[in-house]
Amino acid sequence: MKISLSQPDITDLERNAVLEVLKTSHLSLGPKVKEFEEKIAQYAGVQYAVAVNSGTSALHLIIRALDIKEGDEVITTPFSFISSSNCILYERAKPVFVDIDDSFNIDVDKIEEKITPKTKAILAVDVFGQPANWSRLREIANKHGLSLIEDSAEALGSTYNNKKCGSFGDVAIFSFYPNKQMTMGEGGVILTNDKRIADLCRSMANQGREERGGSWLDHQRLGYNYRVSDINCALGTAQLSRIEEIIAKRKRVARLYNEKLNFSGVSISNYLLDENTHPFVYVIQVDDKEKVIKEMAEKGIQCGNYFKPIHLQPFYGYKEGSFPVCESIAQRTVALPFYNNLQEDEISFIVNALKEIV
Repeated sequence: MKISLSQPDITDLERNAVLEVLKTSHLSLGPKVKEFEEKIAQYAGVQYAVAVNSGTSALHLIIRALDIKEGDEVITTPFSFISSSNCILYERAKPVFVDIDDSFNIDVDKIEEKITPKTKAILAVDVFGQPANWSRLREIANKHGLSLIEDSAEALGSTYNNKKCGSFGDVAIFSFYPNKQMTMGEGGVILTNDKRIADLCRSMANQGREERGGSWLDHQRLGYNYRVSDINCALGTAQLSRIEEIIAKRKRVARLYNEKLNFSGVSISNYLLDENTHPFVYVIQVDDKEKVIKEMAEKGIQCGNYFKPIHLQPFYGYKEGSFPVCESIAQRTVALPFYNNLQEDEISFIVNALKEIV
């Protein structure tokens, strides 16, 4: 067998939705963008959604909309995909890292000691789909007058205190890259209850144009070409209509892994046992991560190095030992193949190969 790390779940519903757009003249800035925005906002339980071309673009626009700039600081986690910190650097602000706890999410008990007069926001991440401690994060943000940014790129469908992820920050994002719970091919969305933030992000995503009034060549502010096409949004809307089916499929795969990984040498991460978490990836912990990834690849099984700590990426300039919990966990975490239509015989093949290695 050859088994990839991830695969999108695309059916005739999605294919036909895209083909319908291609029969029209509205390939961009058309009705499918608005339809997707309305439906994803309703799903997340917020008032406004702004669709853009990636989760990274969504985070960048949020940083600008909150007027975070050079000299400002944003508290965030070193254990995440790099976009959650790079978006701060784009505006020459400083990511201030706080170590994680054994949930893989930012350690809320260590945040306040990092707050300074330069701190403008907390950017927390729902790592691997597991909600961060949003009650404490909100309490800390309110106490210190900070904006709260929710990077929920990996947590579509997960819930915390009976509310969906994407609804806890002053502003939040989802990402729709093909390895996520649902995909638009490429795409992301900004979610908020603040009309001012939504309007600013929509303008900046479209070269600084105002949504209403003015001509195509009128630009009210510095903007970017972060638009997403109607083609992507048609795909996203079709996927969203299947979201409960998609989540159920992923839960099935996670459950089969949980049942079969019943031998020593492998530790199942706690978030995979939480019914409120709908996983983005299936991450285990092993003693010799590099050996597992290498030898699984030799058996035709692609595994992922989730995550290398952001602070140890070369251009961040930190030394090993700066965030010991993050570094210790990162030395052990491996993502196994995980996608909707992974079959039980394939899972057994993966598990047996892993057992032989460890």
